Amino acid sequence: MNQIRIAALVFGVALTAMPAASRPAFAQQPAAAQPLTAMPYSPSLDLTNMDKTVDPCVDFYKYSCGGWQKNNPIPPDQATWDVYAKLANENQQFLWGILEQDAKPSPTRTPVQQKVGDYFAACMATDAIDKVSDDPVRISIARVQNLGSREELAAEITRLHRSSLGTFFFNTGTEQDAADAATIIVGIGGGGLGLPDRDYYLKTDAKSVKLREQYVEYMKQVLGLLGENPDQAAADAQATMRIETNLAEAQLTRVQRRDPHNIYHKMTLEQLQALAPAIDWKNYFTLQGARNVGSLNVSQPAFLKAMNTELTTEPLPALKAYLIFHEITAAAPYLSKPYADANFGFYSTTLRGIPVEPPRWKTCTRQVDRFLGEALGQEFVARTFSPQMKAKTQLMTTQIEQAMQQEIEGLTWMSPATKQEALRKLHAIRNKIGYPETWRDYSSLTIKPDDYYGNVLRSEQFEEYRQWHKLGKPVDKNEWGMTPPTVNAYFDPQMNDINFPAGVLQPPLYDPKMDEAPNYGNTGATIGHELTHAFDDEGRQFDAEGNLRDWWTPADAKGFEERIDCQRNQYAGYVVVDDIHINSKLTSGEDVADLGGTLLAYIAWKKQTEGQKLPNADGFTPDQRFFVGMAQWACENARPEDLRLHAATDPHSPGFARINGVVSNMPQFQKAFGCKVGQPMVHTPSCKVW
Repeated sequence: MNQIRIAALVFGVALTAMPAASRPAFAQQPAAAQPLTAMPYSPSLDLTNMDKTVDPCVDFYKYSCGGWQKNNPIPPDQATWDVYAKLANENQQFLWGILEQDAKPSPTRTPVQQKVGDYFAACMATDAIDKVSDDPVRISIARVQNLGSREELAAEITRLHRSSLGTFFFNTGTEQDAADAATIIVGIGGGGLGLPDRDYYLKTDAKSVKLREQYVEYMKQVLGLLGENPDQAAADAQATMRIETNLAEAQLTRVQRRDPHNIYHKMTLEQLQALAPAIDWKNYFTLQGARNVGSLNVSQPAFLKAMNTELTTEPLPALKAYLIFHEITAAAPYLSKPYADANFGFYSTTLRGIPVEPPRWKTCTRQVDRFLGEALGQEFVARTFSPQMKAKTQLMTTQIEQAMQQEIEGLTWMSPATKQEALRKLHAIRNKIGYPETWRDYSSLTIKPDDYYGNVLRSEQFEEYRQWHKLGKPVDKNEWGMTPPTVNAYFDPQMNDINFPAGVLQPPLYDPKMDEAPNYGNTGATIGHELTHAFDDEGRQFDAEGNLRDWWTPADAKGFEERIDCQRNQYAGYVVVDDIHINSKLTSGEDVADLGGTLLAYIAWKKQTEGQKLPNADGFTPDQRFFVGMAQWACENARPEDLRLHAATDPHSPGFARINGVVSNMPQFQKAFGCKVGQPMVHTPSCKVW
């Protein structure tokens, strides 16, 4: 369990972003989709995506993406539809074709093909899933119903953490020690909520109050499916809501959690036992498979105290109701149609505005990627990612790192001592491109073609076992946090590495048929974005070894904050939806990375094409093509419900701000398009950190 935020480029477009529910209960999905035998081609700069009636100096995002927005309405099974999501959908269709073949029993199937194929086959067998209904969780829920004391309930929490899908009161796992990144320790964090964030429980505006009422209705619905009468379901739902609200009040905000010092509190097992004595922690960790636990990180001690209060003061029936609901809501997407429909109705339709469930093939493809991602990833990489593509990406990455060195060396506000440490960190960053050097071994995971829920549970337990058994072993520097087909990228501050899965290195994000300008504007800016995360408001607090250590002089730290505040103030003025503004204290790391990454890509592109006479194309200068290519990665349409959710939970600004906020601070853009002071795409004062 990584308490430290891994900074990623985008949100919600990974294949495994959200477990989808089962069969459609709302409007039917169009039946046109078919498996792909090859990845479709889209250029990294597409003139049809533009709206040239818009003045680029007034709204560059609309100028670059207006055509895309008009031509790409949100599909009924999506909350947001953007360039990344569209590519992710194409990746899924391609993987669907692979999985259909692998699902056919054959003596020539490899062990990898057997696992991914049998999982897919079991997932697609909806009649069999409906037939078993909620049988897979009935025995476990009966155990909770029969608990007779608080001691039995505490022991049951320990068992549920080991053998079920839910999140019960708190989260545990393993993580790198923030102060010693070479060591794996136990981490304990806040958890136990059914809504996306603590603020959903605490805000008093009309929409938040209504949403909490809808959440209680969802609880009553699934408890009713279990057989509770309406009065009992209503009482249990209210008790669960009360417990979750108390837990939410004790949790840190997302902004507070951005400071790694706020979530690093090292303790001994004895200190943890004294802090939260309601749980037998030694027995808990033994049952999870973590033996000889020494020190551990309690990310939110105040939360654990509040949790302990709940376990010792709430009536036993209320605590049992909480456990039952959390077990059934976690299992619901993998159970029969009534449960899956209810889960989708609240978490996708109510929370995110999605009217239609995804087709079953998409649900099952996402799940295979989630649970067997490096098995399925082998199939994907072999068909889509050439050695030449990997070499080109590595070259671009090296050039952008050289640009970063040049920028650091030229900073006037940073002292020589801090520059020396910054350059040491820069030179230590590892670049992981495409796929892992060594594929994960799934041989101990049993996957059956006729046991869908069992496959889900065993897959979860396989990953839990893998994580807990990292204790006492060297940190695996080659491990990836995303699967190869994922359309995303990330920087890990404790690994001090940047990671670009093969899925994000496909057209239109990287286009080998296109000239360098849009490719550097798009993929180059992505590389620069992730590299800049090493030096954003969070990343800068970790050194070259990935340790939480202050290597900045006080004056340099003050200078950094002053410069980042320029962007915070700018982005706080952008409206996301209704009267909701960007929470720029939450998004500032990504906003700084967007600006810094684009500048680094521009410098690297100029170096790559130095001495060349670049021609105009399609009526655009090379510089204009760089910026249009950069902007078109962010083209998107979003439902208002999803915009509200992201404004509360997502450290990324919406697409229009990620483009207009960047170019309005770049003189290179203003020169390319002839923008003048006083126009919206010329921000005053100009913000620049790197």
